[in-house]
Amino acid sequence: MDITLFHASLLLFTGFLAGIINTLAGGGSNLTLPALMVMGMPAEVANATNRLGVVLQAITAVFGFRRHGKLEFSDAGPIILPTVIGGLIGAGAAAYAPSEWIKPLLLGTMLLMALIILVKPSVVAPEPGTIARKVAETPSSWWGLGIAGFYGGFVQAGVGFVLLAALAGTLRYDLIRANALKMLCTLMFTIVALALFIYEGLVLWLPGLVLAAGTILGTHLAVKFAIHASAKTLKWFLFLMTLSGCIAAMLN
Repeated sequence: MDITLFHASLLLFTGFLAGIINTLAGGGSNLTLPALMVMGMPAEVANATNRLGVVLQAITAVFGFRRHGKLEFSDAGPIILPTVIGGLIGAGAAAYAPSEWIKPLLLGTMLLMALIILVKPSVVAPEPGTIARKVAETPSSWWGLGIAGFYGGFVQAGVGFVLLAALAGTLRYDLIRANALKMLCTLMFTIVALALFIYEGLVLWLPGLVLAAGTILGTHLAVKFAIHASAKTLKWFLFLMTLSGCIAAMLN
């Protein structure tokens, strides 16, 4: 697909914003998916092409958090496994399910997360110093992580909120460490989803790479911000992004 200067600028700008939003909270794909669809892509093609930027953005975030010592690998394997399994199932469903299912699932997830943050914010924002739990000690986390992976494989938009609920809510990681693990999980299951979409011929490479360039820059800046921001600031950012995600889901 050929892209105009306007479309390239639009993709770079929305990718930049999405890189920041996805790294600190979630829901950046609420910006990038409409930007891709403005170019005339069907919803399923935009959904697939968007994953290219997500993968490169997640790689940037993982290396950034690791460089600052905020990415814990001690329990990474058990955390990643259910998200990858869920992501594979979700991607398979997305490749064949009607595109009309995407909006109701996205909107329902955003509304649920907004309600959780409003009524019980400690679910996604444990107090600093809270000791994280192991997956082996918390069987319910398997379901939460698997559902997050399925959702990410199916929709992608807003998966950061679902992963944070699983990582901070069930395993009790603080927001900085939860965000770092969230990006690692996102990388793993999105690679699986992207491979399936490439096999199905749904990925358009040129717009996907232009979008990815913007997300990489936004992610690089967001990691630096996350390392130095207070837990309260990150919690309010998460809340505002959840509300924005609800609005975006209703308007898209």
